[in-house]
Amino acid sequence: MPAHKETRIDTHAVVSDGAELDAGVVVGPFSVIGKGVRIGADTVIGPHVVLEGRTTIGSGNRIFQFASVGAMPQDLKYAGEDSELVIGDRNQIRECATIHRGTEGGGMVTSIGDDGLFMAYSHVAHDCRIGNRVILGNACTLAGHVTIEDGAILSGLTGVHQFCRLGQLSYVGAASVVVKDVPPFTTVQGDRARLVGLNLEGLRRKGLSDDEISNLKRAYRVLFRSGLVLGEAVEKVRAEISQDPVVELLTEFVLASERGVTR
Repeated sequence: MPAHKETRIDTHAVVSDGAELDAGVVVGPFSVIGKGVRIGADTVIGPHVVLEGRTTIGSGNRIFQFASVGAMPQDLKYAGEDSELVIGDRNQIRECATIHRGTEGGGMVTSIGDDGLFMAYSHVAHDCRIGNRVILGNACTLAGHVTIEDGAILSGLTGVHQFCRLGQLSYVGAASVVVKDVPPFTTVQGDRARLVGLNLEGLRRKGLSDDEISNLKRAYRVLFRSGLVLGEAVEKVRAEISQDPVVELLTEFVLASERGVTR
């Protein structure tokens, strides 16, 4: 059996008595960990990191210097409620990134899945729901209540308006301003962001078949290039295009949009 890994806390770090650290956790110098924080096995906390609030962090994560994780939300409606932040496994949270807890108005939880990369100065606001394998580029900022599905990539200097949804495997170009929902499998760019096509490279990397990609291309043209209103376009897609799961996921996302869909 493997040897039990030792938890290592630098003598210059401050770890509250109420904090819970699993085996193999490493805490660097001058980091501060509050009493409500729980950290999973083999997570590495660099120097000068602040972890606070009711924050649960999974295993195998790495949090770099000067990151602030679990702070109270930047929401004037926040009244001190005991909200939380939940982070999964194997994420990288880079220098000076900030991730805030939830609020009563958003379900009390900010959540992040597994295998994400949150680059320097990126910001995840209160009540965001982030899926697995999501990448936020440098200085990418999310307002409150944003939902990002699995495999989405947001390039540097991007800003996302509150309550927006970004579908799975979507791609946002650098310095974009996203104010409406971004459909899955698509690429958007600009201020305000507009559709520029399918995220073909992402689809191929994910392993979608040629038939699936072909069907998505046909659906994309009907939904976003035909001039039809979206409800009519969805009906046309469902009537004329083979309903494989990826096409159905795209049409369901469009129909569920409350903010409106990026066109």
